[in-house]
Amino acid sequence: MSTIEQAAKRLDELKRAGMSLSGGYTLTADSAGGEGYFAGDFSQTEDSLSREIDRTVEQVVELDSARPPHNDDSTRHVDIDLLALAARSFITPESSHSQLADEFRVIKRPLLVNARGDGIAPIRNGNMIMVTSSLPGEGKSFTSINLAMSIAMEMDLRVLLVDADIAHSSVLNYLGLPKSKGLLDVLLDETIDLSDVLLRTNVEKLSILPGGGHYKHATELLASESMRRLIEEITSRYSDRIIIFDSPPLLVTTESRVLATHMGQIVMVVEAGKTPHAAVKQALKTIESCPVVLMMLNKSAATNSGGYGYAGYGYGTY
Repeated sequence: MSTIEQAAKRLDELKRAGMSLSGGYTLTADSAGGEGYFAGDFSQTEDSLSREIDRTVEQVVELDSARPPHNDDSTRHVDIDLLALAARSFITPESSHSQLADEFRVIKRPLLVNARGDGIAPIRNGNMIMVTSSLPGEGKSFTSINLAMSIAMEMDLRVLLVDADIAHSSVLNYLGLPKSKGLLDVLLDETIDLSDVLLRTNVEKLSILPGGGHYKHATELLASESMRRLIEEITSRYSDRIIIFDSPPLLVTTESRVLATHMGQIVMVVEAGKTPHAAVKQALKTIESCPVVLMMLNKSAATNSGGYGYAGYGYGTY
């Protein structure tokens, strides 16, 4: 496509968006082929016409550069099968009176107090919550999704769920959604904007940032300068939201420990009757820099919530 054709196409887009251009030329849509062309006084000399087109192209460039930044309006919408999700013992808006929903109300309340700055002392990045565990298989992704669902039911809060376990992304799989570009793609390609990969869901106040594609050095990206800049961007662009990071287990990779330094709060999931006490203590030592650590006992036999359940929590360094 020639420069003129590109300009014509872009002019058509701007015209449909309600923008007007100065100059003696207008853009007309070709009803047969859908292509745009210039219409005007073609009795001018070729040089005059060329200058006019150059000026029009310059206007297109100026208008493009003046366009507002991406926002959530450009995100894609996906529908979660909420009935299937509830059948797998996840919280949904329709199951808000279940035992599991009640358990997560207890879990989220102190987190929200801190996120709002209503605690004893203000917490930096209190709305940034990382969910992790010592070892794989303790239920951190299950916890991340249920915590996000529970917070999305609040009257005045929106939630962004980030699948930051990019080497073993599972959030979309749990939710029954197809693979999609996400966090990894933004880190690797500077031309991809956050809003290009965010997913709005049929749970009104819940959005998702998927883990994205596969890359052999994926976990190392969590400790990269690109990740630090991205977290800063997320913090500033979505400061009005609770942001939940489903991160890798602490004793599997060191990168999740770097991620923890950017968080205001951490939920540490411990599998009841299985995770060794020594592993829990070792994992907690790696996140001592985080001001708030909440311990959650998961898969407790004392509950009947599909094998998962909250049994107790506490704050501090253990």
